[in-house]
Amino acid sequence: MTGTAIPQIITPSHTFLKEVEAKSKQTVSACFQCEKCTNGCPVTFAMDIVPHKVIRMINLGLKDHVLKSDTIWICASCETCTSRCPNDIDIAHVMDSLRQLCQSSGIEASQRNVPLLHEAFMSTIQAHGRIWELEMETRYMMKTKEVTSKDMKFGMDMFKRGKLKFMPSRWGAGSKVKQIFNQSKGRG
Repeated sequence: MTGTAIPQIITPSHTFLKEVEAKSKQTVSACFQCEKCTNGCPVTFAMDIVPHKVIRMINLGLKDHVLKSDTIWICASCETCTSRCPNDIDIAHVMDSLRQLCQSSGIEASQRNVPLLHEAFMSTIQAHGRIWELEMETRYMMKTKEVTSKDMKFGMDMFKRGKLKFMPSRWGAGSKVKQIFNQSKGRG
């Protein structure tokens, strides 16, 4: 005898579409589900919800499903979807806006390490005006606490080949980048 599955109760958010459109400044409601975004996406194999379905779920108000999905964190922001959209929806920017909404809503990222890598990346740029890979990797590994001997060997090989610099390279516009960060935080 098979049991009857209890249907999941889905409560749509009536404000989610407006929230996403306001945050992304994109007319997500203009999507007519042509699937060009999904067909061009190079990382759909790793997504739990493909891009055109994420857009549809936004239109339906399925906030929890969208913000708890792996897709918004797996998106590579390559903008292939954006370039293919016949309605000029910047889907990559919508995905970025969804990540921001996820974090501001207090929802834990389904892909825990993605925000940590982003934070390490931005901290390094803020400190030096450009990326310094050695510091970025160090910051990231300290946050994730996931350092393996394979990682260490790979790092040493890159260092020996000159791919990782021991010191950050000098760049004249570093103070301007710091000024941009200060302005974005309301301190400039």
